[in-house]
Order: sequence, then structure tokens, then C-alpha cells
Amino acid sequence: MQKNQIVDLEITDLSYEAMGVAHLDGMTVFVNNALPGEIVSTKILKVKKNFAFAKIEKIKKESPDRINVKLRQWVQTGLASLAHIKYDKQLEFKCNQVVNLLHKADLDNVKVGQTMPSPEETGYRNKAQVPVREVNGKLDIGFFRKHSHDLVPLTNFFTTDPEIDRVLIKVRDILRKNHVPAYDENRNKGEVRYLEVRRSKATGEIMVILVCLHKDFPQLKKVTKEISEIKGVTSVVLNHNPKKTNVILGKKDYLLWGEPQITDKIGDVSFKISPQSFFQINSLQTPRLYELAIQKADLKPDDVVIDAYSGIGTIGLSVAKHVKAVRGMEVIEPAVEDANANAKLNGITSAEYVVGKAEEVMPKWAKEGLKTDVIFVDPPRKGLTPEFIDAAVETGPKKIVYISCNPATMVRDLRLFKEQGYDFNEIDPVDMFPQTPHVEAVAVLEKK
Repeated sequence: MQKNQIVDLEITDLSYEAMGVAHLDGMTVFVNNALPGEIVSTKILKVKKNFAFAKIEKIKKESPDRINVKLRQWVQTGLASLAHIKYDKQLEFKCNQVVNLLHKADLDNVKVGQTMPSPEETGYRNKAQVPVREVNGKLDIGFFRKHSHDLVPLTNFFTTDPEIDRVLIKVRDILRKNHVPAYDENRNKGEVRYLEVRRSKATGEIMVILVCLHKDFPQLKKVTKEISEIKGVTSVVLNHNPKKTNVILGKKDYLLWGEPQITDKIGDVSFKISPQSFFQINSLQTPRLYELAIQKADLKPDDVVIDAYSGIGTIGLSVAKHVKAVRGMEVIEPAVEDANANAKLNGITSAEYVVGKAEEVMPKWAKEGLKTDVIFVDPPRKGLTPEFIDAAVETGPKKIVYISCNPATMVRDLRLFKEQGYDFNEIDPVDMFPQTPHVEAVAVLEKK
């Protein structure tokens, strides 16, 4: 097999990144935008030792599960790499991801529920972070093509709230009109690196964040005024990111105009959201995710609950009315300030949040003799550390509720809990990110 060779392939499976999988001459070939059951004529793009990548030249036999997407850029950029697959098949694909991970871990006896569908299949995201670059001599916004830093200009981001798309385009036009230079990552020059727009589904409030190389630039005052006049915008912020890095946000935020936060809701609990606060992306699905976790946890009025990796307190404050007390920890200081402020905002006196790494705070609490009934964990994609797992077990909870955005690290961690006397018999996948391969999952571990 050689680069640029044209070959016909039969697609037999989907990879966890939603690429079509085929086999030829003892090698696995990954084909972007191809579906199981299809026969495709492809061009080989890259050949490695045991696998290769190819792109479709022509579909010779099409899958009945295919949707013909008008804007192929959604699939090409990875912004919505499942957009060409019928939604019920997307849910099936996500369920199978969890089944396959359990199989690899020799946990075939664990039941996997049907993936909970999202109330909105498109336009569900309450936040967009889009790169700003120069394309054909003009400042533009869009998304990077998969595995590259080539910007594909877009005006319809498909998975984001249409109101956010409207604001993104207006801000782009304001930057163009005022001749603000786009960031050039090769030379680490220019000005605006990213645009971030957050919108509350509950209140309609909109926050615009300009991620910039410098704290100030000549047109900033005029740009701020014009952005503040966009319908619905209640907050304009500059995030200063001076480093040559792929990390989107810098550490410092400067309020340019309006309110420092926007307010959103999960169920009947209100949350103030700062520029760098983590808040679940899918506003309508989040209450359903938390309800599922609370229902599975079977909480009691006397329970003491720990909310680990708490962010701005979304899980802990959602469970507070069901239990005696909630204690949480989070490494980002402004998020902890928001969590305690959100407790006050909702009249919740039984919840308290502290600053610190979960893997450091938990052992400290365990040494101090804290005994807990239920621990809720919703860690980042890398999952839990062995130190956290040991300390969690030491506080002797009856149950551990694991909410995960990465079932691969979740299954790894569940096995470690199992070795320490906690068992689980079911995982429930939840679709928080329609049109993408990502899947959220919930499992409840009980002390044997």
C-alpha cells in the first residue's frame, strides 16, 4: 500500500473517533466520513507500519444510515464528525463504545443502558470557542480542519445555539471593520486569537470574550462599544493570553463592559457563571444527567455528600436539597468563589466549597476523620488519580457516583474501586454532545 494509491474498501466498523474502519493486505485503514456497510473508492493519504489513513473519492455503495450533509466542513473539521449519521445510529455508536471498553476490561457482566438522547440534536451548545485567523488576507472565524491548524471559515457552527452564531458573525464583522489584526500563530503576532461566546438558555444573557495576545490594542475601546450594542450582549471581557501555546485561554480576564457574570439554571438552581467557569455545555440535557445520577444514588436526608472536581458547584448544589450536607473542592479559585456565591444565591446553607486539588484535599479530609455517605465525582478527561481513589475509599462512603466525559478512563478507575471493595453492575451512557463521538456516562459504585 502506498501514498496516493486509489483503492476500493469495504467499511466494516467505526473507530472511537467515528472514522470508517476497513482492512486491506493485513492493514487497518481509517477512512474519514465513511460508514459501516459502505463500499468506497478511496485515496491513501498516509501509510504507517500497521495502519493507514484514506479519504473518500467516491461512495460506490451507500449506507442507509447516511445523512447527506450540506456543509461537509462540519464533518471535515471534527466540529460535528457524526453529522452524516442518523441520530438513532449515533446513540447506538455511543452505547457500543462503552460496551467495547467494558469487554476489553473483562467486565462483560456489567449492563450498559441505552444512550439517553439529547432534547436538542443541533444548536444545543451554550458556549462556543472559535479560532480567529487571517484567511485570504481577511480576518475570519471558523474551525480547524481535523489534525491540522488550517482554518475552515464557517458562519454556521451547527451544534451551537443559533443566537451564539449570530453574535459570533457580528463580532467578526466589527473586528474586520475596525481593522483588528487576527492572530498569526507562526510568528506569535497579531491580536485576537479566539472568540468565546457564552449564552444562558434560562435568561438569554450573552457574554463575549475576546482572547487576545495583548491586554490592550488601539481599536479596543471602539470595538468594545460596538460589541456592547449587539442585541442580548450583557458582558464584554478581554482574556489575556500572551504565550505561544495551543491552550485557548490565558490566566487573566479583564471586564471591558457590562456584568462580570451571566446567570443560567440547572433545574430550579441558579448559577452565576464567570468567564473561566466550567458549566456543562448542553443546558437542556444537564438537568436530566443530574436527575439520573441523583436517582441512581438513592440519596437519604441524613447523607453527607462530597462533590469532587466541583467547578462552580453544579452537582453539589443540585443534590443539596436531598441531603444533610455537601462539601466540595475545586482547584480553580474563582470557580470556588462562584460555588460558594451560588450556594448563597439559592439560599443553600448546607454546602461549602474549598480551593484545592481533589487528590490532595481528599487525603487531608480522610486524615481528619471525615466520614461520608456518598461521593460524586465528575473528573476531567484524564479521570481520577490512584491517590484520590485511595482517599475516597478511606472516608468510607456507602456509594460513589461517577459521572464521566471519558468512558475509557472511567472504566480504568471503576476497576481500581472494584479492587478496593466497591462494585457496580450498570453504566448509563448519556448523549451530552450530539453530532460528535463524545459520550458522557454515569455509574454508581456500592460498598460490598
